[in-house]
Amino acid sequence: MGEKIADHKTWVESSVEQETSSLPFTFSISQKRTSRKKNVRKVLLPLIAGILFLLLWQYQVFHRIFQLETYQLPIPTSIGEAFVENFSTLISFTGYTLTEAFFGMVIGSALGFLWAILAAAFPKWGKSALMLIVAFNAVPIVALAPIMNLWFGNGIGSRIAIVTITTMAAMAINTYKGLMNVNPLALDLMYSYAAKKTKVFRYLRITNSLPYIFTALKINTTASMIGALVGEFFYSSKGLGYLLSNSIKIAQMPLGWCCIVIASIGGVLFYLIMEGLEKVFLSWHTSERT
Repeated sequence: MGEKIADHKTWVESSVEQETSSLPFTFSISQKRTSRKKNVRKVLLPLIAGILFLLLWQYQVFHRIFQLETYQLPIPTSIGEAFVENFSTLISFTGYTLTEAFFGMVIGSALGFLWAILAAAFPKWGKSALMLIVAFNAVPIVALAPIMNLWFGNGIGSRIAIVTITTMAAMAINTYKGLMNVNPLALDLMYSYAAKKTKVFRYLRITNSLPYIFTALKINTTASMIGALVGEFFYSSKGLGYLLSNSIKIAQMPLGWCCIVIASIGGVLFYLIMEGLEKVFLSWHTSERT
């Protein structure tokens, strides 16, 4: 009788071990299925919403709601026809505008980053320096356009300067916050190892500021497009902003809406590029791991 009980106990223990050993595999399969469903929803839901939006636009539902005429809000097919008819001009002007936005964003972000480092290195006047750059950035683009045009001429340099000023403040403020918002325990640990200030700044403060830097870059992707378009709107003979302004003047609204759609797509692509770079360079961060 005792031997039968022992055999039964051994059988139960072995069956439990087999079931528990298969749990991680089952859990990983269910986790993969859940992640796939989430990815499908991320793609499918925006796609359905976009198609529904275009259909409502095409069949003039928005026109009836807001009491608009087709010359005020062209339908998507008219915009598509204008895009095909003016394809070469739109591509050329898009490249011009993206060049202004890209170089202006790079220069403005670099200057804002350096400004934040100086403000963090000299904290006595750091906040005052940040207020100065914020005040400089608060100047409307409408006022900056003629000044930059006077300084840099009617070429591409004036629009790059406008975008540079537009993108400096976001980078400076976010980077400064990342440099100063450091965990005190991490600072105590570095000082306990007798780390120099330069080492603390390089390995702790700069590393801590990286998520803030990429946040500023993602903000600047849209701000750079806005700065480039508004600068071209007032002083330019080329670019999407110039073409948009000219299209409104001569009442070619489908062509003007082509410029708006292309500029929106350009801003979204800029944002997605920065988001991809953030995932690459911040793979160690908790936000990316989760």
